[in-house]
Amino acid sequence: MRVIKAGKVLEDNWQRIASLEQEHVLEDGDWIVPLDYWRVNRERLLRHNGRVGVCLNGDDDLEHIAEALGQLELIALEFPGFTDGRSYSHARILRDRFRYRGELRAVGDVLRDQLFFMQRCGIDSFQVREDKDAEDAVKGLSDFSVKYQTAADGSPPVYRFRQQAGK
Repeated sequence: MRVIKAGKVLEDNWQRIASLEQEHVLEDGDWIVPLDYWRVNRERLLRHNGRVGVCLNGDDDLEHIAEALGQLELIALEFPGFTDGRSYSHARILRDRFRYRGELRAVGDVLRDQLFFMQRCGIDSFQVREDKDAEDAVKGLSDFSVKYQTAADGSPPVYRFRQQAGK
């Protein structure tokens, strides 16, 4: 699968499964599974030959995964449509409140116009919609040169530069 990471389009080994029967056993490899599957099969998944990530949608309660964050290299955040911004909130909460430092990946209806703002919330990889050009979407990460607020990405807001210049 092609994803955007570190400002580049890269091939990636992670495979995402949108839904699974609870008793399904995964083949070896790197899998992104739904939260419900993770919760039922957590112990088996921790012994899995490969990496395991979890996909969260806007309805999922982050408390259900908080204790396991140290065991997850990747959390995918589902964006089902352009107008559904709940996963932006999930990203900020995971980065700020829960101090999650693994990879946060935007999946679903991910478009160029959103990448800059997703990055500001702490998302660091993006699986752009298949009908869109990932190479073009990378440009969305630098659509704006000035940031007005603090955010999860750690970039200083413009008022800090003004304060420094005034000293």
